[in-house]
Amino acid sequence: MSVRTNHYSVPVRLIGRRVRVMLHASELVVYDDGVEVARHERLMTKAGSRLVLDHYLEALVRKPGALPGSTALEQARSAGKFTPVHDAWWAAACKAHGDRDGTRALIEVLLLGRHMPHEHLVAGLAAALRAGAMTSDAVALEARKAAEADGTLAPAPSEPAEPDLFRQPKVTSLTERRLAHLPPDTRPLPSVAVYDQLLRRRRPGGRPHPEGEEP
Repeated sequence: MSVRTNHYSVPVRLIGRRVRVMLHASELVVYDDGVEVARHERLMTKAGSRLVLDHYLEALVRKPGALPGSTALEQARSAGKFTPVHDAWWAAACKAHGDRDGTRALIEVLLLGRHMPHEHLVAGLAAALRAGAMTSDAVALEARKAAEADGTLAPAPSEPAEPDLFRQPKVTSLTERRLAHLPPDTRPLPSVAVYDQLLRRRRPGGRPHPEGEEP
């Protein structure tokens, strides 16, 4: 996105869309349909660029080879968002899985940063690197442990919770509730012998038919 000769990044899903830009004294805010989608420090020079690496991650998952040497990556390093721990884990992942798959694993780790604090993600990367775990799942697990140790995240349940969308509401029978409060019934069970007598077929004159004999 170009604003007054300078370039600012927006999420890749917005490429080709018209967005609204608010210029302030020290920053620039981008809105899409009234929702804030990007915020940058305003550039006071000409022909400069402000690129946020997170804005390109969906595209980089498909083309991981575009990440090394990119301007967005260099700016993330300069801003302290992409740390030496990131670089060390990335190098180990590429050694374990090859450059393409190792870089894709790194991008998946960067996507985790949308849902957890930066310091916990870095701690997760460091722990996974020490353990030789070069997958984004391992980093996510270690980052969650760091959050729990920091007291900012409740421990994960032993079994995954059922999504609210599929959870069936518990229905309580009013009759069951009433019966639960009644005293126990100590009366003996009734006999059904009298009903057996009513079901017997009888001959004309009131005598019962012998077994197997037709009336």
